[in-house]
Amino acid sequence: MVEELNLKQRIKAGEITIGVSVPWDATKALIEDIWSRDDEYHFIAVDSQHSPLVESQLASIFVAAQDLSIPVHFRILHTNMTYRIGNWLDLGASSIEVPQTETEATAQDAVDYFYYPQAGKRSWGGVTRVGVDQRHLKFPTDDADRVGYANWWNNFGVLMLQVESINAIENIPKLAKPGVDCVSWGPNDLAFDREAHPNHPLAASDEVCIEYAVKACNDSGIKLMIRNNDHTQREKYIEMGATVLLETPRN
Repeated sequence: MVEELNLKQRIKAGEITIGVSVPWDATKALIEDIWSRDDEYHFIAVDSQHSPLVESQLASIFVAAQDLSIPVHFRILHTNMTYRIGNWLDLGASSIEVPQTETEATAQDAVDYFYYPQAGKRSWGGVTRVGVDQRHLKFPTDDADRVGYANWWNNFGVLMLQVESINAIENIPKLAKPGVDCVSWGPNDLAFDREAHPNHPLAASDEVCIEYAVKACNDSGIKLMIRNNDHTQREKYIEMGATVLLETPRN
């Protein structure tokens, strides 16, 4: 029997991976309902950049999703809050996205706070972390538990950086630090930047930008996620080279 790939392995292998957004206040029943609308979904996504961040509600979504064996992707509140990544992971996220990433320093901070030593600097703790129950960790933990879980997480969690400007797209090779799995496409903020630089070659069209980004990702050993939103647009972006898609729920 072939073992099923986890989300990180699936993305790394270039398998078509589709996520669906759920509201910031989603109940377990709503998550189940949204999840049931398409058998091609591989993760759910929650946003705090443009939605309320109520951490008790966020934690309840994470716990409910774990009960349903569904990975949760979480876009954090702000670019400059990478230092909070470990805390949000402790609540139970499986994947983190950092919006409006521009610099190598932000990318490195994200890696540091996302991964446990020796790959990063994430602090140890959190009783609702993904996989804690399944691994039957002891509390207080012994060294075998601590190192074993850290190694497991470092090969499980998914780290994404959102590129939302021409500069960020051109910086993809520099942003692709070891530990970064994916860059995500921010079409609306990118549109503002393209309008501000109409003579730049990447300002020509979305298609030109995406083609450039796909090549930069492939050359850097990472993948591209597109917020295609409408499920009818899947094939369009897959044909353009995106392998990770994020959609709004089907009606």
